[in-house]
Amino acid sequence: TPFTFIATAEVVALLGATPVFVDIDPVTYNIDPAALRKAVEDLRGGKAPSPGSPQNLKPRGVIPVDLFGLPADYDAIQNIAKEHGLFMMEDAAQSMGGMYQGKKACGFGDLAATSFFPAKPLGGYGDGGAVFTNNPELSAVMDSIRVHGKGSDKYDNVRIGINGRLDTLQAAILLAKLDVFEDEVEARQRVAARYSESLKGLVGVPVIPPRCRSAWAQYSVQSDRRDALMEALKDAGVPTAIHYPKPLHLQGAFKALRYPSGSFPVSERTAARIFSLPMHPYLEAADSDRIIQTIRSACGKAVAGE
Repeated sequence: TPFTFIATAEVVALLGATPVFVDIDPVTYNIDPAALRKAVEDLRGGKAPSPGSPQNLKPRGVIPVDLFGLPADYDAIQNIAKEHGLFMMEDAAQSMGGMYQGKKACGFGDLAATSFFPAKPLGGYGDGGAVFTNNPELSAVMDSIRVHGKGSDKYDNVRIGINGRLDTLQAAILLAKLDVFEDEVEARQRVAARYSESLKGLVGVPVIPPRCRSAWAQYSVQSDRRDALMEALKDAGVPTAIHYPKPLHLQGAFKALRYPSGSFPVSERTAARIFSLPMHPYLEAADSDRIIQTIRSACGKAVAGE
């Protein structure tokens, strides 16, 4: 998906492969399975995904993103991956604590990766992350890569690796936060429900499919009057952010692929309208009410033509 943080596609390019972007579902903001199937079939048929893409690319894997905390449509995506012999890696950087069809995020595909960056649902006080897999051989390889490609010990290096160890202080912080993590995820549900109930009809509020749960890494809404609403919130002392203002296919890092504007219309339209409101498990009702009232007031002025 081009509608995410660059890390998702960055790793593909760093490995010398070519990222192939696929548009998003307009409701969930996650990768669109129908568009994914078409992209894979086009590649199988020898069609280049963009004017600057190398010819005769061979599809190898799929990296769905659980955007804003909502897991992607894994039943559909896994079927496509299995049908075409592709690995699947769940980008669960924002979704630890979320659920899809009763199964927790970080449990889909051949492996999953999450982030412990402070802004994430389970955040430390600095950088960090984790990778999950049920494959013991893959687990051993990742353990080796994590410590400079170690073999039997750190002075027996069997591959080129990295220093990917989690800092001990961050681990201690995360272990303590795990004790209250499920309570915090439930608190996020209450904050999101309050927003959605009060803002429906004023802005485009998030939609959570049946038997799914978002971890609510972000609470993002859409509006054609985004700039005016963000300015009104700023005047009221309420911070906002745009996740994400420019889709990856239009960024300089991937200019060599020469995707033209309009290649992924849903991603581009969403990027032009979306913005995020304050979201954390300890957001007081009085604060959320003030945010809601500010948006109501700004929307009311627009209707009145002020």
